[in-house]
Amino acid sequence: MGSYKCCLCFTRKFRWCEAEPPADVRAAFAAHAGEGGSYMAADQFRKFLADQGDAGDDAESVIEKGLQLGPRQHLRGKLAVPAFTLDDFHRYLFSVELNPPIRSQVHHDMTAPLSHYYIYTGHNSYLTGNQLSSDCSDVPIIKALKNGVRVIELDMWPNATKDNVDILHGRTLTSPVELIKCLRSIKEHAFSASPYPVIITLEDHLTPDLQAKVAEMVVETFGDLLYYPDSESSKEFPSPESLKKRIIISTKPPKEYLAAKNDKEKNGNSQNLNGDEEAWGKEVPDLQTELDKTQNNDDDVDDIDEDYHDDSDDGKSMSQRPSPKYKSIITIRAGKPKGDISEALIDDPDKVRRLSLSEQQLEKLAATHAADLIRFSHRNLLRIYPKGTRFNSSNYNPFVGWIHGAQMVAFNMQGYGRSLWLMHGFYKSNGGCGYVKKPDFLLTVGPNNEVFDPKASLPIKKTLKVKVYMGDGWRIDFKKTHFDSYSPPDFYARVGIAGVPADTVMKKTKIIEDNWTPVWNEEFIFHLTMPELALLRIEVHEYDMSEKDDFGGQTCLPVSELRPGIRAVPLFDRKGIQFNSVKLLMRFEFV
Repeated sequence: MGSYKCCLCFTRKFRWCEAEPPADVRAAFAAHAGEGGSYMAADQFRKFLADQGDAGDDAESVIEKGLQLGPRQHLRGKLAVPAFTLDDFHRYLFSVELNPPIRSQVHHDMTAPLSHYYIYTGHNSYLTGNQLSSDCSDVPIIKALKNGVRVIELDMWPNATKDNVDILHGRTLTSPVELIKCLRSIKEHAFSASPYPVIITLEDHLTPDLQAKVAEMVVETFGDLLYYPDSESSKEFPSPESLKKRIIISTKPPKEYLAAKNDKEKNGNSQNLNGDEEAWGKEVPDLQTELDKTQNNDDDVDDIDEDYHDDSDDGKSMSQRPSPKYKSIITIRAGKPKGDISEALIDDPDKVRRLSLSEQQLEKLAATHAADLIRFSHRNLLRIYPKGTRFNSSNYNPFVGWIHGAQMVAFNMQGYGRSLWLMHGFYKSNGGCGYVKKPDFLLTVGPNNEVFDPKASLPIKKTLKVKVYMGDGWRIDFKKTHFDSYSPPDFYARVGIAGVPADTVMKKTKIIEDNWTPVWNEEFIFHLTMPELALLRIEVHEYDMSEKDDFGGQTCLPVSELRPGIRAVPLFDRKGIQFNSVKLLMRFEFV
């Protein structure tokens, strides 16, 4: 029984009770339980797991743990065998540990070149907050690595006395952190979440002597963990499998130092993004809207990111050139084309490289050079970074990059909001290892050298049915008056798809009033033209008729990873941290 004060002198009481197992749970239990349907023994439970598609190598472990939920002895003939009741079965289905919605194992082919994978990429990984005045630290780097991020960006500048290297966001009020501290933290935590390679992208603002010092730091700190190629150029990137437990460096080949080097070009109009001020984050811009904005824009896109430089000698004397050792530790190289953007996207058969574009440059190129982008990304790496006016460390729609083959869609990991939720959800794929194999249609060329067209209308490939049964855990993780001072919360769920424009949609359940354990029992159907890139979006909010609705949890799940059947779905807070207890009971079915 819960009591809420009303109008100072009155008390309203509400009874709290456990929700009954949904009808589908009762039906599944009845279909597999024997002897009148009162108990389910291990062999019957094994049959249920097989019918739900869970008869894998870990099925026996799941059976053992599941039976521990109801350690009852049921007489079968003269033998007492372990079994559990309908309530035990319901508890198993509602267990996030035993019955998660997606697979936790790496299952993609990891032997292809790096260019065949989407790679979990951070932007300005050292910043603790906004882009202008927050502290620089190794703490956000450690957090990112523990969350599975595989690409860490460091901006290198001379320190105040010009004898050492600091990491900071140049020409801002951000306070620096020493490079060596970041390198040591990367070494310690690089493989805490994934054994696959960590890529460090260095933005270099150093003199030749400091470049040589960086090379010494990197080699001494990482030792045998550091991978670098035997030759300066390669016709193909190595595979994630071959680079397990290795750290690699990506930057432009060093050139003579320019004391008054300009900041990298940042384009676009400033936007006042209030995502962090909303109850649960700003809605992600529609992909079609983003592309349409640039469809009729005829402006030339010829300003490439500053880390894209040619590595020619330019006839300089040896005394002006940086240490060869610094140049030799670079595995993923960037260069600068001598012409316009169309030349930058030409695939050189003799070497592979990386090209960086701002989100605005990508949008313009997507309207005019979509095929060139995709063709370039077959063998080379394409990195997208946030525009410079995102001072509050907000993010953008990642699908624009993903659908055009960009492997490194760089995000500000220290922020939060719906765009970052999509990024978190996308990289739950493939066991959360930070590398996701790109769909075949983004890697192949047709008989007439044609590539995938992101604007083409596609037929429906899959239909996904999603049923939201119920939710629980808020009464454990939140204070009684967190959502409403005068009564239990009024929860509703939003369920939808994030992906290509034809697939993107959001739907909503009814509102369940005054209940900490809402039961919706509502089904939604989603027709998908590109399920390979689709994410299932789930949000729970508490309805408030007088103010903005309160946030109650969220998650994004890769559609390609969903396990069919009845599953327990954990929810996360706005920063992407999993709640201790909040979860939904749902069913997924592919038609």
